[in-house]
Amino acid sequence: MKNLIKIKGDASFRKFFRKKNKNNSSVIVFAKKEKFKNLLIYDAINKILNKNKILAPSLYQERYNQNYIEIEDFGNETIFKILNKKKNKFLYFKKVIKILNKIQSIKNRSIKNFKNKNYIIPKYDKKILIKEANLFCDWYVKNNLSKNNRIKFIKRFKKIVKKLASSLKLKDNVFVHRDFHVSNLMLFNNRIGVIDSQDALIGNKAYDLASLIDDVRFKTETSFKNKIYKYYLDKNSKIEKYKFKNDFEILSILRNLKIIGIFTRLAVRDHKKSYLRLIPHAWALIDLRIKQNKLFNDLKYLIKENFKKKLNEN
Repeated sequence: MKNLIKIKGDASFRKFFRKKNKNNSSVIVFAKKEKFKNLLIYDAINKILNKNKILAPSLYQERYNQNYIEIEDFGNETIFKILNKKKNKFLYFKKVIKILNKIQSIKNRSIKNFKNKNYIIPKYDKKILIKEANLFCDWYVKNNLSKNNRIKFIKRFKKIVKKLASSLKLKDNVFVHRDFHVSNLMLFNNRIGVIDSQDALIGNKAYDLASLIDDVRFKTETSFKNKIYKYYLDKNSKIEKYKFKNDFEILSILRNLKIIGIFTRLAVRDHKKSYLRLIPHAWALIDLRIKQNKLFNDLKYLIKENFKKKLNEN
């Protein structure tokens, strides 16, 4: 294809190209691996978001048989980039919380995809949550502990993760983007658009807020995290605060353990070593939440026995 400019990719198997036309531009999303999720499901979720007046890239054309789709171009201005330049960061987070509330109020869970088949958003059940947290063992532990220590660690870790997952109190009943953070939000025509939504499931109300506040890519002070958290609660007055706090902390820890596993996998399997630099901050976020609740004592002791240096680095 002519007039294609390669755009920086993400952690997925997708490749992105900007297609320049005379008056405008579009984005070609190319995915040979996992193309059902990265092309077909991605567009289906975008359709659901747009249907609910949440800005997401519209489909221009699909060439599924040739492993690509052409979508609307939101440009390069991520909210992450803007926040790194602006002083009044909280103003933007208020706008982001407004988007999150709209996402969480989505009622329709199914849509016709571009193959004219009905796509129903699956449940983010505890099995998936546990499997994801265990990526920490599959990749990070495997590459950082000796065989004897590894076997003992994994046995205890899996038991603890099951217990934490069963301690969640909220229902799995809201739309969850699953990667809701400022790098996946774009400023486009003075509106905030949502990208990278192909992993969306129906799950816990606290999950996306945890990924926004305890964002491994964007460092914020604890006081600022608390300010965003309080603002969200003020805008969701019907939430049972104790249950929500419990789930927020559990999901933040499980998510960041998963992220450490995924970033290790990206480095070891896919040779994307740039993600390794984000792991120390993921440890810092785990350390922040693990201290706050007796529920995490077993996990805290297990991690300190085996990865004390990692926590101490932070």
